[in-house]
Amino acid sequence: MALGVGPAAAGSGGQYADRAKVQVVANKIGPYYNPSETYAYFSLPFCVPEHMEHHSHNLGEILSGDRKVVTAYDVQFKVPYEFRRLCKKTLSAEEVEAFQVAIDEDYYFEMLVDNLPVWGYVGVIQTPSAAAFLSNGEQLKPLEEIDISSRRFLYTHLVFTISYNKDRIIGVSLTSSPERRVDITEAKPVEVDFSYEVTWQETKVPFSERVEKYQKAEFLPATFEIHWLSIINSFVLVVLLTVFLAIILMRVLKNDFTRYMQADEEEELVEDESGWKQIHGDVFRFPENKNLFAAILGAGTHLLCTSLLVLVLALFSIFSPTKKGAISTVGFVLYALTSGTSGYVAVSMYMQMGGTKWVWNTILTAILFPGPLFCMFCVLNTIAISYDSTAALPFGTIMLVFCVYLLVTFPLTVLGAIMGKRHAKPFDAPCRTNKAARGVPDMPWYRGTALQMLIAGFLPFSAIYIELHYIFSSIWGHKVYTLFGILFLALVMLLIVTCFITVALIYFQLAAEEHRWWWRSILYGGSSGFFVYLYSFFYYYERSKMSGLLQTSFYFGYMLIVSYAFFLILGTVGFFSSLTFVRSIYQQLKLD
Repeated sequence: MALGVGPAAAGSGGQYADRAKVQVVANKIGPYYNPSETYAYFSLPFCVPEHMEHHSHNLGEILSGDRKVVTAYDVQFKVPYEFRRLCKKTLSAEEVEAFQVAIDEDYYFEMLVDNLPVWGYVGVIQTPSAAAFLSNGEQLKPLEEIDISSRRFLYTHLVFTISYNKDRIIGVSLTSSPERRVDITEAKPVEVDFSYEVTWQETKVPFSERVEKYQKAEFLPATFEIHWLSIINSFVLVVLLTVFLAIILMRVLKNDFTRYMQADEEEELVEDESGWKQIHGDVFRFPENKNLFAAILGAGTHLLCTSLLVLVLALFSIFSPTKKGAISTVGFVLYALTSGTSGYVAVSMYMQMGGTKWVWNTILTAILFPGPLFCMFCVLNTIAISYDSTAALPFGTIMLVFCVYLLVTFPLTVLGAIMGKRHAKPFDAPCRTNKAARGVPDMPWYRGTALQMLIAGFLPFSAIYIELHYIFSSIWGHKVYTLFGILFLALVMLLIVTCFITVALIYFQLAAEEHRWWWRSILYGGSSGFFVYLYSFFYYYERSKMSGLLQTSFYFGYMLIVSYAFFLILGTVGFFSSLTFVRSIYQQLKLD
């Protein structure tokens, strides 16, 4: 029985002479529907080679739970085998129970042949009663003689089908022979003969296209077409929404400007005049908790820069995004190298707002995102260690990440903060701020912060809702995401809608003479992160079959961090777009 092949780890292969040894590398094993719950391949009692040879891993592979080790399969280039024994062993009752659990939980394993991944199932559960009926439903046995109990079968024979072009391997597929399997329904010692066969097929596909072949196989034409139609539909809706909001906002602003200008020309003071002009002396009053406020802007700018750079590099194929662990590695490196942006933006904004403790602001900025991520990692890594899962990072990798943070990320953040302090200019406010704060009028319930956040978060989320399904299927499933052009377009739509909806809500707030818009702009913009986390619950219970403490904790734990990153990024976008808007409208007023 075949599980499939894919480009997740497809990389550059080697050139082989005839009869040259081709290594078969075992990677990991675990429940098919729990992608985070992975274990070492030889955690199950397969045929262990005499000399265990481990492969090197990049950082992204380690983060995804890969633990590659060379197996005892003897595969030679262009040499077919009809039958070859791997090993013959007697499984103890405890080893049989281990295989039973693996079959019950639908375990699959991943192997790599010339850096091309292949997957297969450990075994299968079969109900013998199905064999008591013909295809048309007619019974072969009396009903009382039909065994309705399920039985577990362990696959012991693998079939490798390898295609080649001259001295290069082009493709690999793996199937499990249903004829050679062992019944392990009862937990008792059993003799098992593990074996395999190899078939070679010549092909004209060039080596340069072997990865593209797997990528194209991942999306069926119909799925690909539906995907594009969905994103185009979302794009059209976003354009219509933004144009609609822009027209309304411009007309309202035009009426406001006309009314205010006429009042100035007539030099008449209207006692009942109201609107955003009346709070010009308070609208640029700096918010409370300036330290945290500026740190959020710095961390959000940093994450936005990292995300855009990763997408642009993937879009232009600067690195191979389909290579396993490539995106994680590139994202980690870019986050470290661009950390100066967080210090610069945070401290420069903090100094503009009159802050004096810029060192503490720098420290807060440096830990605002890595701090919660580290705390979540400690909890989840402890759970993974208790399960003896490969999802637990080795101590050496943890120290590597920690050293990169201490020696690269934090120093660059400090350097950016110093530059931000030196280049910080006085805050550019077109209006003078009154010494005493103006009173805030009572607001109706529908102008409350909570309801406004729901409105502000739902519209941007609806623009990327369709794309989230494909992203979740890639991260928490076995699909491979390759349409980075669509992803880039979805990100642009998300940023545009966030800007427009935040600006619109801030305008209505100012028109109601509520001048405390600084924190609200961050909350309005970042509220989409709340909807992303809500969607994660929908995906978990309605679109996936994930289960178990390890997988559930990893899923909801890391999705909480992802949603927090969304909040920081979009909150930063919401604030800067609102600041630009507020400055522009008050610059048009003639004030004494």
